[in-house]
Amino acid sequence: MNKFNLLVVLLVLVSACKTPEARRPVSQSSGSYVDLSIERNKKMNKAQEDAIKLVMEANPENEYFSSDKGFWYFYNVKDTTDLIKPKTGDVVTFKYEINTLDGNPIVSKDDLGEQTYQIEQSNQDLISGLKDGLKLMQEGDVVTFLLPSHKAFGYYGFEDIIGSNLPIQTKVYLTQVKRNNTEN
Repeated sequence: MNKFNLLVVLLVLVSACKTPEARRPVSQSSGSYVDLSIERNKKMNKAQEDAIKLVMEANPENEYFSSDKGFWYFYNVKDTTDLIKPKTGDVVTFKYEINTLDGNPIVSKDDLGEQTYQIEQSNQDLISGLKDGLKLMQEGDVVTFLLPSHKAFGYYGFEDIIGSNLPIQTKVYLTQVKRNNTEN
């Protein structure tokens, strides 16, 4: 009986030492959906960029600047006396309006009201183009930004007012910059 028990224990130990086998996926995808999505987004971004360039060509009276963040802008009013731009931690007060790429009003600055935003430290729900654009401005500036959809409201749009994947024009009025005094 002892030999039988020893044999059972030995068999259990040997079978317990077997390495686990990896489970195989039920279905494998080739990644073609991701590839198609990338191609679709590249085409959409190119079309939006071309539309923005057409707007700029149709308005040669404005001096357009290209941002390294992927949008274009021009100054409606430029304050030449204040040379300091907002930086991380500064609190800015501004108003803005949202227009179609052609400049037709969608949402007025009065409807959106006055906004306060702490540069790069606020959880405020602002579009990325606006967050990046505020850092290019000075107190008293009025700037119009031409934003492709990925810098604006993207896939989700804005409430039921702006549809999915639409480039916009937003005019920003920077009224005040409060410097962060915690920096040396």
